[in-house]
Amino acid sequence: MATDIVMPQMGESIVEGTITKWLKKPGDKIQRDEPLFEISTDKVDAEIPAPASGVLQEIKVTEGTTVQVNTVVGTISSDGEGAAVKPTPEKKAAPTAAPPAAKAQTPAPSGPKAAPAAPPAQRHEEEDHARSSPLVRKIAREHNVDLAQVEGTGLGGRITKQDILAFIEGQDQAHAGASQPRPTTPTATQAGEVSRPAPAAIPGDLVPMTNMRRIIAQRMVESRRTSAHVHAMFEVDMTRIVNLRNKLKSSFEQRNGTRLTFMPFFVRAAIIGLQQFPIVNASVEGEAVRYHRHVNMGIAVALDWGLIVPVLKNADELNFLGLQRGITDLGERARNKKLKPEEVEGSTFTVTNPGQFGAVFGLPIINQPNSAIMGVGGITKMPLVVTDKDGSDSIAIRSVVHLTLGYDHRIIDGAVADQFMAFVKKTLEGWSEDVG
Repeated sequence: MATDIVMPQMGESIVEGTITKWLKKPGDKIQRDEPLFEISTDKVDAEIPAPASGVLQEIKVTEGTTVQVNTVVGTISSDGEGAAVKPTPEKKAAPTAAPPAAKAQTPAPSGPKAAPAAPPAQRHEEEDHARSSPLVRKIAREHNVDLAQVEGTGLGGRITKQDILAFIEGQDQAHAGASQPRPTTPTATQAGEVSRPAPAAIPGDLVPMTNMRRIIAQRMVESRRTSAHVHAMFEVDMTRIVNLRNKLKSSFEQRNGTRLTFMPFFVRAAIIGLQQFPIVNASVEGEAVRYHRHVNMGIAVALDWGLIVPVLKNADELNFLGLQRGITDLGERARNKKLKPEEVEGSTFTVTNPGQFGAVFGLPIINQPNSAIMGVGGITKMPLVVTDKDGSDSIAIRSVVHLTLGYDHRIIDGAVADQFMAFVKKTLEGWSEDVG
């Protein structure tokens, strides 16, 4: 008995996925729910578990291939017989004859006669189908590329999506006057590297974008075109919170089993502000405004291979400890590719933290369909004028952060954005909530 391994439906709007890495090879024993392969979609990168226990019998779709959801990508056998690798599900019984022999053949009898300088059409089509996927052939047609000229780095010489993109990029570079040989072995252009840090590029190299990078680029440009971006920056005295965290972080971790970070302070202050100014938590739908009942907080997570925004659903119903646990959990699972598609959808507001890398502040792009995003800069010590309760001024060293609100001016007026940020500032500077 064999069990089919299928490309999963990772969300209602997702119609295809790219296999970036097989974690097992044919003949390996596997347990049900054990990570079997990694995929990349336009929503999330994820590890896919084995649907059954047994032996990986066959790999039908190799790394770097993009296929439709529900496509059979491999099989698991209970007895492990017939372990094999097949390049793609489209390849039925195509022979893997040596290229010289194939080129020595005469035109297929049933094929139309072609001009002497061109290969026979039918044989050309058969070879294309044997060495490529429908997606690769579509890209080749759109760019007028003869697949016979493209070197395949996939199993058995199969042309992957990355191969055709690299070939096209190489042509563009050649037309621009650059001369650079394509690698003949798998490199960073392979889809197996889609969700991993690209190796350091040699100056002058032209390296195709990873799948995630292409998606990020597309989303950022779309957001700029969609929303009327405006930014407001506020300086916040975090000394009270810094002292509180320093005092409680050891006992907090011992008591709750999770580290105490600064992020839940910012998230909680934003939630309270959003409840006071609901338009900042709203979304544009056509010529109407959707006011959301809950705050679904997007938390931007920087990965070694890109950026992702997992969502803490109904964050307004969580206490401080719940926020800390939720933020920590989403961050860890994002880095380990354990997020589900629904966990990166449905945000109503986003917080991003460029300050963790030393930035004083940033001007973040709105995460659609949100209408606002708050950027958190680095917390640094600096001299500030401090006024005591008697009205006397003095200069003191304080811990300061710069918060930036990027907002959509189509529905959020500058006065409202400033009032929201002033409220967040007041909440942080006068923090009084129990942190658990």
